[in-house]
Amino acid sequence: MGLPLFDYLQHRRDCRFKQSERACRIASLPPAYHAPVTSQDRTILTQPIADLVASVHAGTTSPLSILRTYGKVALKAHAKTNCLTEILLPSAEKWLDSGDVNLSGPLAGIPVSLKDTIVVDGYDTTVGFSSFVGNKSDTDGPMVRLLKDAGAVPHVKTNLPITLLSFESTNDVWGRCTNPHNGRYSPGGSTGGESALLAYGGSRIGVGSDVAGSVRVPAHWSGCYSLRCSTGRWPKAGIATSMPGQEGVPSVYSPMARTLGDLGYFVRSVVGMEPWRYDGSVHPIKWRGEVEGEVKGGKLRVGVLRTDGVVDPSPACVRALGMVEGALRGTGHEVVDVRGAPDMEEGLRIASRLLNADGCQMFESFRRTGEWNDAGARQLRKLAGLWGPVRWVYWLWVMYVRRDEVWARLVKDWRPLSAWEQWYLVKEREAYRTRWFQWWNEQKFDVILAPPNATPALPHDAMGDAVSSCGYTFLFNLLDYTAGVLPVTHVDKDLDRLPDGLNIRKLNGVAQGAYKHYDAEKMHGLPVGVQIVGRRLEEEKVLAVMQVVEDALGEDKYKLLDGWELD
Repeated sequence: MGLPLFDYLQHRRDCRFKQSERACRIASLPPAYHAPVTSQDRTILTQPIADLVASVHAGTTSPLSILRTYGKVALKAHAKTNCLTEILLPSAEKWLDSGDVNLSGPLAGIPVSLKDTIVVDGYDTTVGFSSFVGNKSDTDGPMVRLLKDAGAVPHVKTNLPITLLSFESTNDVWGRCTNPHNGRYSPGGSTGGESALLAYGGSRIGVGSDVAGSVRVPAHWSGCYSLRCSTGRWPKAGIATSMPGQEGVPSVYSPMARTLGDLGYFVRSVVGMEPWRYDGSVHPIKWRGEVEGEVKGGKLRVGVLRTDGVVDPSPACVRALGMVEGALRGTGHEVVDVRGAPDMEEGLRIASRLLNADGCQMFESFRRTGEWNDAGARQLRKLAGLWGPVRWVYWLWVMYVRRDEVWARLVKDWRPLSAWEQWYLVKEREAYRTRWFQWWNEQKFDVILAPPNATPALPHDAMGDAVSSCGYTFLFNLLDYTAGVLPVTHVDKDLDRLPDGLNIRKLNGVAQGAYKHYDAEKMHGLPVGVQIVGRRLEEEKVLAVMQVVEDALGEDKYKLLDGWELD
């Protein structure tokens, strides 16, 4: 970092450059990308990817026509939500023309959107930091190489939050991404640009990352589908990040999709490509198709997680859980309450300290002078930087004056850890995982049904209050369990109001932050999802149970937003 003034001026120049470059790329696209949506486009947009692939293989549908259809709608989604970063469409046309994409593969001709962290030949991977502007790679990362070999066509990269530690998706380089259902609300994060694009209809499949809920909360808040894979099941080579070296709670790259059928097809296709041949961190586990038959042919035992013991789910999320619970009971499955699970507040404390064991110094090292920071990440950094005696006084005040034991326990040791302290915390993590393993064995659950978050989408900048309200997803990152999210319903201003007489100020600090912005009237129409949690490396089972849930919902299943029909 240079002198502060020069550093700030360079920051502003780089932000202006990237936004101008994006605008010029959009403006210079062929007229087909700017034309109205046609009946042929609608046919493509509503076809499952399995059918589109079959038509490409048969030669009845042109991959270029698919690319231009989805490129057209991606630009419409961007105009509404600011969801795109790098526009890959000109290169995508060249990849198709040159044969760089394998049109005999299982994803032949299917456009795929990518979180901005994923390395693509010839494009920056900024991760929302202006200091990363100009870091173009001259080769595709292994993940992109795999996708092209499978026949997929990367067509856009998508927006995200600076630091990647937020359920919002805003940064100075690319601007603020908004929810396609209501522009005053966040689409989620850190894979929020991806969820906004998928929910609108500008992509059918995409790839994001998840360290505390970053593909699951966006799916819940924007209304699409996602699967948080266990470590080693999905490739992650060929990415950039805000926290290189962080392994206390490993980030995983994972798939997202517009429909459940597409999500399952996408995961099967990627695993069928033997990703361990592209990325040495991937376990050589072939797709276990027999699991789907076992799930469909049996009676499930499902545990319902009513609360994580830190912040109870909001009325809208409780109602979504109830809809799924009733549908499963109605189709003959056993549904029971989760009881006696290992302390989930303890899991939140362990995960939070491990994720930020450096005291937030790594992501802060990439920020330039004057560069905007997410409100939640700013709070985390501020707490971590407190002088020891001041932190101790703050803890005493929270513990004995505010009498908020939950928040006090969470912030007590929020500081940079020594190597010894971090090793000790990893030991605690492993013991905690063992307790969960033993408890699940005793319960004999097939899956757990849980909220993906305590609330539906929150307004922009709410993370300053709600950054710690992430336990419903973060817990399963700590445990490394497979977890999927599917949309179920929408917030109803009449059905989902807070109970009369609820005094938010009497809740603990985490719950206060979540409920401070909950307003069913203002949230009316926002998506609400549920989370299906399996054990480690149970991707096949979780996807199969998600299908059981969607089938059980029948006519009550979620209605997708067809954004292209609204403009």
